[in-house]
Amino acid sequence: MDHLGRVLIAGTGPTAVQMAVLVGRLGRAVGIAGRESTRSEAFFTALAGSGGTLRIDVQNDKHRGLSGECRVEQQFRGYGTVAGEWDTLILTVTADAYVPVLQQLDRRVLQQLDRIVLVSPTFGSNALVCQYAKQHGAHPEVISFSSYLGDTRWPGGTPTRSALTAGVKRRIYAGSTIRRSDTLDRLRGLHEPVGVAVEVVDRPVEAETRNISLYVHPPLFMNEVTLNAVFVEPEPTKYVYKLFPEGPITPTLIRNMVAQWQELTAIVVRLGATGVNLLEFMLEDSYPVRPESISTSDVAAFERLSTTNQEYLVYVRYASLLIDPFSEPDRDGRYFDFSAIPIRPVFRNGAGEWDVPRMPKEDYYRTKIIQGVARNLGVACPTIDALLATYERELERAATARAGDQVSDAFVVQDFGEDLRMICAEISGAS
Repeated sequence: MDHLGRVLIAGTGPTAVQMAVLVGRLGRAVGIAGRESTRSEAFFTALAGSGGTLRIDVQNDKHRGLSGECRVEQQFRGYGTVAGEWDTLILTVTADAYVPVLQQLDRRVLQQLDRIVLVSPTFGSNALVCQYAKQHGAHPEVISFSSYLGDTRWPGGTPTRSALTAGVKRRIYAGSTIRRSDTLDRLRGLHEPVGVAVEVVDRPVEAETRNISLYVHPPLFMNEVTLNAVFVEPEPTKYVYKLFPEGPITPTLIRNMVAQWQELTAIVVRLGATGVNLLEFMLEDSYPVRPESISTSDVAAFERLSTTNQEYLVYVRYASLLIDPFSEPDRDGRYFDFSAIPIRPVFRNGAGEWDVPRMPKEDYYRTKIIQGVARNLGVACPTIDALLATYERELERAATARAGDQVSDAFVVQDFGEDLRMICAEISGAS
């Protein structure tokens, strides 16, 4: 038995294409479903034109194990149209869309599922999906990965039936609601031959908290410099990972980053899970620096150091990555400008509305969830509170400035109360 059975992929982005090709190697039926939108329509049209075949190409030949094609047995335009019997649902949509997708599925489809796989969850996603399923008479195994396996994109920027995987992570984490999971073993067996190590952790929440974005994105994006570049003055360009004034990184931002890590660690420990060594996690699961910049002994001792020393080392880490320290210098001695990632400003989406870029829109959702869980557990999180207050203040100003224009829901201050209620109910029931 392959422990996946008939697989339904939810989502029509590049990640969905890569996951379909990956699981399609098991030789079982693969279906794909997406919401009705201009972009998904372009995807489904291209897929139909190819006879239902998806394709993945890779940028680096060492990742060729991920390339290939997959024949899609069934296509569903709109989640409400999904029919038939499916054993596994793989959610490749963003974490804030999990419940909206599940709500649109026919209850009979949901109740037949043996397992749900969360490819890019955030803190609390597993609890959310478990609780929603229980409320609707379903009891699937729910597996959380720490993050997607790499960087996959549309080659020309437009949805089609073929995507390009440009980068691959060395390691990701995964946890299941079943302690000894044959499905998780099978998924690990699919990832590791293509160069992605999957480390299995005891609890899904431990996998969900091993995503570096949780620790660095809120302070990097919920500050006045970044938010001004997002909502008010997109020129001159500011860069996410550069020091002030080219970007937002200051000693104060680093202080907030370390404090937020400490607060999130307290929440994770309260849930009975294990936190991470922030500096080690940054260097091993994100991008390393040279030992001349940060010694291995400093990394190993990081959690035992004073807060001031922790802040110093994190600041050194970002300063050391202004350039790629492992790139080859040119004739003028200049290294690759590694930190030149521009901050994206607001934009018009496919519906003609002003919309907020994925960063910080997704970060807002996951940080609000963390805040809500912390309050439910009675864990103080003043830094997280302050970061969210900064974001919401600038969000309200931006919405006022565009009064009369069409704007998306991303311009509305939200509490994500229903998601939080389900997450906290699941946490309480499991404790």
